[in-house]
Amino acid sequence: MASGEIVDLLVVGGGVNGAGIARDAAGRGLSVLLCEQDDLASHTSSASTKLIHGGLRYLEHYEFSLVRKALQERELLLRLAPHIIAPLRFVMPHVSSLRPAWMIRAGLFLYDNLSKRELLPGSRGIDFRKHVAGAPLKKTLSKGFVYSDASVQDARLVVLNAMDAKERGATILTRTRMIQARQGSQYWDATLLSTETGETSEVRARCIVNAAGPWVASLLNGALNTPAQHHIRLVKGSHIVTKRLFDHDHAYIFQNPDKRIVFAIPYENDFTLIGTTDVEYSADPSKVGISEEETAYLCESVSRYFETAVTPQQVVWSYAGVRPLLEEEVANPSAVTRDYKLELRNEPGLAPVLSVFGGKITTYRRLAEEVMEHLQPLFGYMKSHWTAHEALPGGDIANADFAEFLRIFQQRHAWLPASLATRYARAYGTRTARLLDGIHDVAALGELFGADLYEVEVRYLMRNEWALTVEDILWRRSKLGLRLDAVAVDRLRTWLQEQAQVSVSAPAPAAAMPA
Repeated sequence: MASGEIVDLLVVGGGVNGAGIARDAAGRGLSVLLCEQDDLASHTSSASTKLIHGGLRYLEHYEFSLVRKALQERELLLRLAPHIIAPLRFVMPHVSSLRPAWMIRAGLFLYDNLSKRELLPGSRGIDFRKHVAGAPLKKTLSKGFVYSDASVQDARLVVLNAMDAKERGATILTRTRMIQARQGSQYWDATLLSTETGETSEVRARCIVNAAGPWVASLLNGALNTPAQHHIRLVKGSHIVTKRLFDHDHAYIFQNPDKRIVFAIPYENDFTLIGTTDVEYSADPSKVGISEEETAYLCESVSRYFETAVTPQQVVWSYAGVRPLLEEEVANPSAVTRDYKLELRNEPGLAPVLSVFGGKITTYRRLAEEVMEHLQPLFGYMKSHWTAHEALPGGDIANADFAEFLRIFQQRHAWLPASLATRYARAYGTRTARLLDGIHDVAALGELFGADLYEVEVRYLMRNEWALTVEDILWRRSKLGLRLDAVAVDRLRTWLQEQAQVSVSAPAPAAAMPA
């Protein structure tokens, strides 16, 4: 994008909300530029519990509207991205001293019926003496309940939205920070700083969308110099990952004496994901990390239920993120709403700005749609809503039937090891055709860095998904960081540095000779 170019929307923030807004706007015919100060999904959007869910526990806080909206989106997203979003059955052991059985049954009945459900089975009671999920639990637990939600590759959800936005005409600038914005009568004049090169550029935007997540308020008070009507409350959520704790494909939702819940979820085939915590946070959102107390809390929470205790020594990876939740007059961080508010300031004689407060990953598409509805009066030439029916990149799978897609893919690529074929299909869906274009044997995949990470995939991620660093590739575009040892990581880092040097030193194309 040339410095000084005029766009309809400048979206600040490359998390799930910003990427979703950029995608929706580009598909409606608006010119869009998205800038993200780090990599896509570097912060909150890659630090979730990896779930697309209605939020069963929100029913206790009477947030029926939020749950209904989330359940509707769960159904939609299962159809729009069946490669990165998958059905998941959850098991809740019953502990009568925490919540009576009638309350759980009533909640599950509401959960099953608040929204139309076609793809997922409903809830039911189970006997742990007969059900596979009872095997790793303490024998004092005899009964429970099972219900449906879905898992998601959260960082890939962000990247796919950004990819689709770009393919529909948007400009996506990662590692680019908006450092100044001057509000005029018709336009914002914004200065963007590349954190890679230190160079600045200017862009003129008819409207700015502030989707900066934990930084939404500081952006308003700083570069945008605009007071906010709403406020956010920063709450840290932390997770731990251990080696696989059970040999089945169900997840667990455990109730705690403090009324909070903790999940234990099958993760990346060989691991178990445990989370989350809710801790008030006031420091720099970019420097968040799990504490020893949080690790101990999560281990103790699941150890109340598993026959074999889980200890901090079993943790192979942990991560933490800051949720920018709407400020409410409640003491318990777990009770703060996960809903969102949109604040449009469109004062006469001044260019508008819309800010996003709160939200959850499940409702990002609906949030983006509502953003565009707020902006409709500003852009009379905007097309109508469309994202509820258009698959995300790689998600255009017939009947949203991933199992059948995988079967055909493995049949057509019989030369691929089964585990690698499954991972490719899960990560890239129908875009595997581009990843493997012209490749017909393992040797053509190029250098093997470790685990099943080959050069062809790394090049694809660099070319199509804005991946630049080891962290981008191993912890956001994939979770192969769980499998590669230090030697393999160093080799990948060296290879990336070599590629960057080649790119910088490559001669510029010769100018065309005049006819």
